[in-house]
Amino acid sequence: MNAQSAHSHSPAGTITAAQTDFSGYAELAEAFADEVRTHSRVEDVTLPGGGTLALIRLDNDDARRPTTLGPNSLIEFGEAVASQLPRAESAEIAGLALIGKPGYLVAGADLGAVNTIESTELARQMAELGHQAYNLLEDFPVPTFAFINGTALGGGLEIALAAQWRTVSTDAKALSLPEAFLGLIPGWGGVYRLPRLIGPEAAAQVIFSNALANNRTLKGAAAYELGIADALFAADAFEQASVEFAARIIARDDDTLAGVRSHRDRDTSDAAWQRGIEAARRAVAAKTGDSAPAPQKALEVFIAGKDRDRDQDRVAECDALAELMVTDEFANTVYAFLELIQKRAKRPAGVPEVPPRQISKVGIVGAGLMASQLAMVFAQHLQVPVVMTDIDETRVAKGLDFISSQVEKLQGKGKISAEQAAGLRGLVTGSTDKSVYADADFVIEAVFEEIGVKKQVFAELEEIVPAGTILATNTSSLSVTEMAADLRHPERVIGFHFFNPVAVMPLIEIARTPETTDEPIATAFALAAALRKTPVLTSDSAAFVVNRVLLRLMAEVQKAFDEGTDAATADQALRPIGLPMTPFTLLAMVGIPVAQHVTESLHAAFGERFHVSANLQRLIEAGVTEIWSTDEDGRAFIKEQTLALMEFGETPRSGEQLLTDVQDALAEEIGLMLSEGVVSSPKDIDLCMILGAGWPMHRGGITPYLDQVGASERVNGRTFH
Repeated sequence: MNAQSAHSHSPAGTITAAQTDFSGYAELAEAFADEVRTHSRVEDVTLPGGGTLALIRLDNDDARRPTTLGPNSLIEFGEAVASQLPRAESAEIAGLALIGKPGYLVAGADLGAVNTIESTELARQMAELGHQAYNLLEDFPVPTFAFINGTALGGGLEIALAAQWRTVSTDAKALSLPEAFLGLIPGWGGVYRLPRLIGPEAAAQVIFSNALANNRTLKGAAAYELGIADALFAADAFEQASVEFAARIIARDDDTLAGVRSHRDRDTSDAAWQRGIEAARRAVAAKTGDSAPAPQKALEVFIAGKDRDRDQDRVAECDALAELMVTDEFANTVYAFLELIQKRAKRPAGVPEVPPRQISKVGIVGAGLMASQLAMVFAQHLQVPVVMTDIDETRVAKGLDFISSQVEKLQGKGKISAEQAAGLRGLVTGSTDKSVYADADFVIEAVFEEIGVKKQVFAELEEIVPAGTILATNTSSLSVTEMAADLRHPERVIGFHFFNPVAVMPLIEIARTPETTDEPIATAFALAAALRKTPVLTSDSAAFVVNRVLLRLMAEVQKAFDEGTDAATADQALRPIGLPMTPFTLLAMVGIPVAQHVTESLHAAFGERFHVSANLQRLIEAGVTEIWSTDEDGRAFIKEQTLALMEFGETPRSGEQLLTDVQDALAEEIGLMLSEGVVSSPKDIDLCMILGAGWPMHRGGITPYLDQVGASERVNGRTFH
């Protein structure tokens, strides 16, 4: 057990003159002359009971932009710490602390700047610079403190880990080490310090599991419970409370020291390390396998770090960062993260310049699982009445029961209060009579995926709702234009396609028909934002973006299987891409009948490019729900009775050939989608595939990947970018 942890008030070593000299980074600083600097401004704070605390405020003087750390910012920070060394040695100051501007400690390294590094030498200097500045903070001769007043990501959390003591605000919204997700490793001491502070098992959760789960972050209270901070203080008095905490630590207050010592008590035994390493291995294998270099490199450094000292680990972290900063995978991830998720998602193309319609009541046609999920999301985020209908009371009751169970789960997890739970249940009602939609502003259908059924629903709705009510369909493959063709007001009909599970998946595809006017589209964008979803505008084309791309991929693999390619070869051929699941696993998750139905719709719209499998049809008719089954040891196999249902050709493909064929098929389909104007830019397809299909971040989106493997040139004669 680690009763005290390496981070105490005692310095880790004697500070040398070399540690305080940052002149060797002049070339690196010059390469980033345009960096938006985060300044380190020192002020003196009088401690309760006497003495002076030197407080470094980190601020970039831009209220709209998060603070980040580029080379010039790191040099300024290191020099600010070094400037206080003579004061500490002469007892002029009793402690040194750092705090950020409102809302942020630091949001991490400046990824846009780091992505411009082209030489391994500059990348290594960037890594070494972070270590030199942070080790100076850790080795300082008087107690050092990080007051984590807000978001602290990546290098912004590592700067806090380097301090000898830490406090965190209840209002800190996001703490994480997202580097494995972003194509790097926590290379400024995070891989070394975090497991020694909170134990290797918890560190594996933060460095690997959380990072690879689309950068899951910790709030202030959770970070404190995990042991990242020594004290948790309310936001309204955070700075003063942190200063008072620092005064007690500096004064060696017995009760405070005992409390921190107890809070830091974490298991760092060999057994705990082994459990942490196994957890990290599982997280990497499950999320990226061996297709992404950064998680593998982070895992390698984490495992070896168990038996390394700080300097040995510094060398390993710098080696890893120097290698990873100049990879295609890092550049791809920066494109996906900054250009797509940070910029394109927040400023989507095609938003009309008209006011959206105010939504005071939502109607949902259907009360099945998808419809019930929609009702829950609308009620929770809009806080307006939501009414569901279905053909009989039993189905309506089942839908309402689902809502009640979801509300109960939220309350059980402490995410909502009992009063909020009661209010949420009260917002959702059900009926078998569609007249309940008479005063709804927005009605979305989620009924059986058959064009005749949906046309009938819309015809019935048009007789009930006012002319201004927006009618939406959650269809995944059918023509919205055809659904609206017989209506008196086709101009108010849109596609509003969610992904399953609705509460989790962030993407909404908004489909516009040739008849759709601006107000419904403007309202759809506003609704998506209110629901905390990312909208992408598409034209009304069969299956929009995600399902069209995915079904082309799956159809190509299924065709190869039907033609005689071994099942394991067909299913594993795409493994080098790093997709979240294999095609046959995805097929089982979606459901063979659903996938076949959508493929048939695409075949009807686009022809032989979308192979409709006779083998899958035989499985559907026999009630078989999956190609792969699993034995008692977890190994995949195909049952003899399943194989007996299918017929195969005699033209098998190798895995390499099939991978190339799929790449070319995707390049062809995306080229056609762009020429048809399904979306306005390749960026929209990339964003859709990342958010709606889990396309790997380290591939940067599907179109950069197809450019890099040569498929775009092979098929279209030019790249997408």
